[in-house]
Amino acid sequence: MSVQPELLPEPDDFICFALYSAGHAFGRVYRPLLKALGLTYPQYIAMVALWSHDDRTVSELGDTLFLESNTLTPLLKRLEVMGFLSRSRDPRDERQVRVRLTPTGTALRDKASDFSRCVDGSTGLSRVELRKLRSQVLAMRTSLLANADDE
Repeated sequence: MSVQPELLPEPDDFICFALYSAGHAFGRVYRPLLKALGLTYPQYIAMVALWSHDDRTVSELGDTLFLESNTLTPLLKRLEVMGFLSRSRDPRDERQVRVRLTPTGTALRDKASDFSRCVDGSTGLSRVELRKLRSQVLAMRTSLLANADDE
């Protein structure tokens, strides 16, 4: 009687890889949509965050996007050069930099208004299934962050 060697896991056996690779697949769906706006996905998500809540500090935006300021600042500088936002020192606290949409940045929202519907349609999931999955992923993220050992 031969003993079966223990099966080694494949990348798809890991939830972290499933989410990571799904993120890349989303990027491939978003790429042609964002190309028309001249944006990368991280730039687009920063704009989405500002469209939902304009005039916030870089640190507030970083917290929302889970980005450190050394990653976020160059991204914001590029968006500023493109004319979509402005950055200025907070008059109440000079240590803080505030980020505000320009009229051009606000107008860009109309051009991107259909993106979510287009991308959601590419998932093959119903609206109800997408809502449930998003809720589950957000709950998992919250739990992971609560259990992370940040040094």
